[in-house]
Amino acid sequence: MDNKIPSTRWLHIIAPILIACIISFMDRVNISFALPGGMETDLGITSQMAGLASGIFFIGYLFLQVPGGRIAVNGSGKRFIAWSLAAWAIVSVTTGFVTNHYQLLFLRFVLGVSEGGMLPVVLTMVSNWFPEKELGRANAFVMMFAPIGGMFTAPISGAIINAFDWRWLFIIEGLLSLVVLAVWWLVISDRPEEAKWLPARERDYLIGELTRERELRRNAQPVSNAPLKDVFRHSGLMKLVLLNFFYQTGDYGYTLWLPTILKNLTGANMAGVGVLAILPFVATILGIYVISLLSDKTGKRRLWVMVSLFCFAAALLSSVILRHNIIAAYVSLVICGFFLKAATSPFWSIPGRIASPEVAGGARGVINGLGNLGGFCGPYLVGVMIYMYGQSVAVCALAVSLVIAGLITCLLPKECDLTPDKPSAPAADASLKDIRRA
Repeated sequence: MDNKIPSTRWLHIIAPILIACIISFMDRVNISFALPGGMETDLGITSQMAGLASGIFFIGYLFLQVPGGRIAVNGSGKRFIAWSLAAWAIVSVTTGFVTNHYQLLFLRFVLGVSEGGMLPVVLTMVSNWFPEKELGRANAFVMMFAPIGGMFTAPISGAIINAFDWRWLFIIEGLLSLVVLAVWWLVISDRPEEAKWLPARERDYLIGELTRERELRRNAQPVSNAPLKDVFRHSGLMKLVLLNFFYQTGDYGYTLWLPTILKNLTGANMAGVGVLAILPFVATILGIYVISLLSDKTGKRRLWVMVSLFCFAAALLSSVILRHNIIAAYVSLVICGFFLKAATSPFWSIPGRIASPEVAGGARGVINGLGNLGGFCGPYLVGVMIYMYGQSVAVCALAVSLVIAGLITCLLPKECDLTPDKPSAPAADASLKDIRRA
């Protein structure tokens, strides 16, 4: 019992980070329910404009990626996220009062700027709290924000639209951000050294482990001031940018058009679509857990990223091939959900393995920012393809993007994988038991 890894941080750090990320996800994807729920008709929006409105978020999302990563490394991620929560709450509520698509495009862009630093900041904060042997699992729990957010967004959004209208959807879900802001400020801490709630034994363990790992990386790679050009000169990091771009094209193309796809497939009302959209996101949670478990046990980060991407692409193609059988097509969409975010845990464990801590902080922002331009291309591509060729061709285009991402994974350096002298399974199993108790 004396050798058991302390676990207080799993609840105090992962839980508030997860909640904040869930709210950010709800505010960015609730437009996918608002559009078929009356917004398209009220504002006179075509499928092309709907794709642009859904995707322009990710243009704004680019701006704070690198500053966010650097702030989390050298300053306070806690303060950064607090200001972000306040900003996107205001933007979301304001969206409920738009009268034309130009206002909608502007607010979606501003929402992207407001949420832009979220992921690099929280990933860096997690790396400040969890040693390498636990990091894959910790990232996995954080990455569950997308499926959990989807599970909440789908039925809540459908119910709000049915009971009121799409305008109240933005107002109500925007106000939830202010509640989360209060929880965030009271609970979270940037680093173990700053957390008054942290038991002394756990603080000593974390400081010792994290310091040892930083020294090992610094011995392997000299410390620098990490100018941004260091990120762009790193071939491995640039491959991650390309990989993430094509991945996010498929990811958000699926996520932001899923309600419309389900409505066209089944003919259900928005409340029914909300219920049908739950199961794919339940499957996403299982996919994140299973793939992160296999990734940590084997240490083969590249393999499980590649497997997840190829299986996601295959399930998308299957949903098109089986589209005349509603049940079979829906099952294919659920399988898509299983692999939707499965690659994220092993993927985000890679930057810190192939770059120094100083470079990795900014790199996470570059990878997420430039990669998430795929979040613009995916929804817009689907909108244009639906307008020109139909829904089936649009879905096939997303599958091709995922295949390209999988092929890029083959080109990543072998340092992405854990080496045999750094086993991860025993500690990972211990952290699982801790999180279950929490």
